[in-house]
Amino acid sequence: MAKQDYYEILEVQKNASEAEIKKAYRRLAVKYHPDKNPGDAEAEAQFKELTEAYSVLSDPQKRAAYDQFGHAGVDGNGGGGFSSGGFRGTPFEDIFGDIFGDIFNSGGGGRRGSRGQRGDDLRYNLTISFEEAAFGTEKKVKIPRHSVCETCDGSGAKPGTQATTCTTCGGAGQVRMQQGFFQLTRPCPDCNGAGSKIEDPCSDCHGSGRIKVKHEMTLKVPAGVENGTALKLSGAGESGLNGGSPGDLYVVIQVEAHPIFRREGRNVICEIPISFTQAAIGGEIEVPTLDGRVKMKVVAGTQSGKVMKLSGKGISDVHGRRRGDQLVILRLETPTKLTTRQKELLEEFARESGDDVHPMGKGFFDKVKELFD
Repeated sequence: MAKQDYYEILEVQKNASEAEIKKAYRRLAVKYHPDKNPGDAEAEAQFKELTEAYSVLSDPQKRAAYDQFGHAGVDGNGGGGFSSGGFRGTPFEDIFGDIFGDIFNSGGGGRRGSRGQRGDDLRYNLTISFEEAAFGTEKKVKIPRHSVCETCDGSGAKPGTQATTCTTCGGAGQVRMQQGFFQLTRPCPDCNGAGSKIEDPCSDCHGSGRIKVKHEMTLKVPAGVENGTALKLSGAGESGLNGGSPGDLYVVIQVEAHPIFRREGRNVICEIPISFTQAAIGGEIEVPTLDGRVKMKVVAGTQSGKVMKLSGKGISDVHGRRRGDQLVILRLETPTKLTTRQKELLEEFARESGDDVHPMGKGFFDKVKELFD
């Protein structure tokens, strides 16, 4: 029975690069690996074909021979054949470490790693007010997390006892197994990779070495923090296992919306309504700021949408740079529910108004006339 083309097995083109071939093999090897398809003879056969194809196409010399002579160029003495002995010194050492380390969760592709396991990172959502984000604040919070059990000092064993060396792996935490034509290393099934077994577990943590508690801490939020910012507190996450280092705590800031302010960078935006009279003849208005109320002068003839600036009334950033500004946008408010007398006065004003009173309107309609007349 004729052998299938190696490129077809790996589902790549004949001009595929070395990286493309490696990527294809990684994807298919994970899919057809016997440990993911127990008892599936077809998957095991497919996996063997994949590995054979990769052993040839990943080697420049073997690939050149295969491209020129086909299978005859790499079978037998001509190409070194395919055997477990051919793995040593080939790219298999690297790719097996990547693939099978993930499958077996050994973290090292057969190489024994540290028994200590780093604790998980934690996320905590902290909601603060607009003003607290602007000026900074301190918040006392309670973070639920696993901490080292004080009863057994994290060993998991009842006080006065200790864990015993696992007889299956001899304390290595890993066992070797023969998988077809090559040997693999995986975590010991009896001790779950710990290398030891607890016969008499601690009554408080039940052998885990950790207990869940609410840890009270004070979070310092810097001035100028923005919505969605994540503050990292190193080592404040879950405690590690078997002496492993603790994880980190990420505090995600959620800033509440303000009823009258909004933020753009370091600037604070505030829209303020003014009356027709204030806009026409000018006057003084009271403007709210993060520091309190201030007086601001409105010049006669102010148009709706005019932007006025209050320097230094904005927000500083987390790096301590000077505060931004407050931008005040004036919005002309059209009066509603007019009395009869008020309507009469406005009508009289309209009759008395000339082009000089409405320069913007005159200019606009002059342009319209030029375009359409």
